[in-house]
Amino acid sequence: VQEEAFYVCDIGDIVHKHREWKLKMPRVEPHYAVKCNDSLAVLEVLAALGTGFDCASKGEIKKILELGVDPRRIIFANPAKPASHIRYAATLGVDIMTFDNECELHKIKNLFPTAKLVIRIRSDAAIAQCQLGMKFGCDAVTEAPHLLKVAQSLGLDIVGVSFHVGSGCGDPAAFYQAISSAKMVFDIGTTLGYNFDLLDIGGGYPGNKGTSIDEIAEVVNSALDEYFPNPELVRVISEPGRFFVASAFILATNIHSKREVPSGEEVAHIMYYINDGVYGSFNALLYDHAKVTPIPLNAHISKLFPSSIWGPTCDGLDQVVQKVLLPEMSVGDWIIFEDMGAYTLPTASPFNGFPVPNVHVVADECIWFMLKDLLSFTEDHFIGNTPANLRIGLDVGGSGSVQDWAIPLSSRPTHCHQELDLESGAAIGEVIMDHSTPPTSAFQFDYVEVGPIN
Repeated sequence: VQEEAFYVCDIGDIVHKHREWKLKMPRVEPHYAVKCNDSLAVLEVLAALGTGFDCASKGEIKKILELGVDPRRIIFANPAKPASHIRYAATLGVDIMTFDNECELHKIKNLFPTAKLVIRIRSDAAIAQCQLGMKFGCDAVTEAPHLLKVAQSLGLDIVGVSFHVGSGCGDPAAFYQAISSAKMVFDIGTTLGYNFDLLDIGGGYPGNKGTSIDEIAEVVNSALDEYFPNPELVRVISEPGRFFVASAFILATNIHSKREVPSGEEVAHIMYYINDGVYGSFNALLYDHAKVTPIPLNAHISKLFPSSIWGPTCDGLDQVVQKVLLPEMSVGDWIIFEDMGAYTLPTASPFNGFPVPNVHVVADECIWFMLKDLLSFTEDHFIGNTPANLRIGLDVGGSGSVQDWAIPLSSRPTHCHQELDLESGAAIGEVIMDHSTPPTSAFQFDYVEVGPIN
């Protein structure tokens, strides 16, 4: 019987995000930020679609290379790297890496003198979910020229410029200013005899449901046309993370305890205790400034009560939602949280002995055929030893209707098959459209186990 918290990952959402990126910023090659969510299914799909990867450690590099990804599709985008990690990258041919300080240049000179270096400059967005400039990035005016001269004196090969405006950027204009600053550093490099040919525009792209990269794409495309108009001279890459995975993951949590706080004869507040919390999937509430919205799975129209939601550990800090109006629920009911794909699983811990939720991968019929035919996916990716009550409902007892968990189908035509160039991910043929009537059941997918279910 399934009563532990678990994730549902819609692989189709990731595939569609990749297609959206290629349509809206066709010149920018995405290098997925592995730190955002390193679930194997995510990495396999993105690798097969032809994305590159932004790795920050030898552990992440190892994970990507084990998928058969060419080392040239990796950028080691950590400006302050441990020596052993630089040696590891050198051994395996991961030669593109960032720096933002003089110490790093001397380390690289000693450990990997043939590396292809990218100088990271600081260019902060006015609004960002997580600012990064206080830790990484040199000043383009006061520091970059000196660092380029030091690199030149050491005989190091600098190939380009990178920046990161901040994770979860809410200031699209920041990309314009950053690209302008990067062009200035390109020009400085030219005066020193360098011939930069790589621009890394970093991350910061939203990925939650209801968000869009349209504004950022418009700014980026315009700035590239102005400052780097010739695509044959400068290759442009990026480091999106949450854009690809945030909306692809839904977390299902189970109410295991409940406490009613009285006020006279009335219930003033209801405290719900669920089986995941800030030491697990909701750690992003503490350090990623995330906000979550609880969705009762089997909500009925009834009186709303002031409520709070708490994690399972013995720590008073373990509060998921402080104050929210919810219909009254019972022990054993499920609460769903959407947009849980970014910066959740990689940092979750089994504190107090509560397990990190397993991931169950789903795909609708059209995506399944594309994965099967084009990306060499097999049934093993989608069929596992799944608890019976996940197939017939989500209540702990195993009863209930599967339709309670179904994701409504859109009535619009579905992209059922698309020929892909797996190296670039670009569409090279006609898209075959399926105009057939949607099936009566909206439940088109199966659950799969990734790792054992305890």
